[in-house]
Amino acid sequence: MRTPCLCVLAAALTALVGPWTPAARAQEPPPPIPRVAIDLRGTLPRFTVEPQLAESQNVLPEELPLLGLGGDGNLNVYLFKWKAVTIGIGGQATFARGSVAPKGTTISGQPTLRGVTEWFQAGTGQLSFNFGDGDGWSYISGGLGIAQRSIVPDGEDVTATDEERLRSVNYGGGARWFIKSHLAFTFDVRFHQIDPGTPRNGLPGTPRSTFMFIGAGVSIK
Repeated sequence: MRTPCLCVLAAALTALVGPWTPAARAQEPPPPIPRVAIDLRGTLPRFTVEPQLAESQNVLPEELPLLGLGGDGNLNVYLFKWKAVTIGIGGQATFARGSVAPKGTTISGQPTLRGVTEWFQAGTGQLSFNFGDGDGWSYISGGLGIAQRSIVPDGEDVTATDEERLRSVNYGGGARWFIKSHLAFTFDVRFHQIDPGTPRNGLPGTPRSTFMFIGAGVSIK
């Protein structure tokens, strides 16, 4: 009598477990890359410390920040697939901030090195080449836009150099891994290059500079 009961139990377990086995899942084709995806990432930017940059802002190189914190947001629209590559376009908003605290004091009590805050913000378009499917894909991308960089010592006002908008080129790559049907972990390494600035008030213009951003966050499709 035990044998029929065991057979029925085994059949029931097979019916329940069968659809979740890797072999059964493998029979279902992976979903395509979606039409739209949105990325929200925190970033670790690396600023540049250059003698010409310090001179253009009337600060010392030692007063310039090297690292900071920031974030970016992306809207990506995927247009069509050609062979193994899905072509996409989109836009990205980026911001970052870094600061250096005052250091040391003079005989008069003034800091030897002033505190300085640096801001970077950019809005850029992007063309992307994507490899993978809707469960996860990698990409390389790049584009053009406008960026603004300001370097302001503590207690001083923003200058025309800080408010100048310059052409920016961005390029990089990353990946998205979907942990749920509409939510993914995303990682991105990106470079933003900005054009030289305009000389003002007897000071040289800001030099051509390239920032590196390492970002991680979530992607929604």
